[in-house]
Amino acid sequence: MTTAQQLDERYGRARRGRLPWVIGGIIAVIVVVIAGWMTFSQSMNSVDADDLAFEVVDAHSVTVRFQVAGAQGKDLACAIEALDEEFGIVGWKIVEIPASEGHLQQLSAEVPTVAEATTGLVNSCWVA
Repeated sequence: MTTAQQLDERYGRARRGRLPWVIGGIIAVIVVVIAGWMTFSQSMNSVDADDLAFEVVDAHSVTVRFQVAGAQGKDLACAIEALDEEFGIVGWKIVEIPASEGHLQQLSAEVPTVAEATTGLVNSCWVA
């Protein structure tokens, strides 16, 4: 019996093989692959929207020009808002955008309001 074996026996230490390390490594690789796939799939469905301009047409409507980028070949939807001078929402509209082969689309939407708006903007966009 070697000295290492005698010490292990005396102090109750058990020699472990490589199996726990191999199993731990496999689990770590699986977790990394799943996290990578989730990140990739979310980026494929991400939609970016930028406000370009707005025009207050009258006391009951505002026109918002905006551009949408991302999610080629998929139907999109955007929430457009009209705000008053205190940043209260005075009107909103959901704009449905049909699928396009282009990466970037410029659009315009007229939003009806209950009071005079001082600005119009895109709140958010998503894959419909």
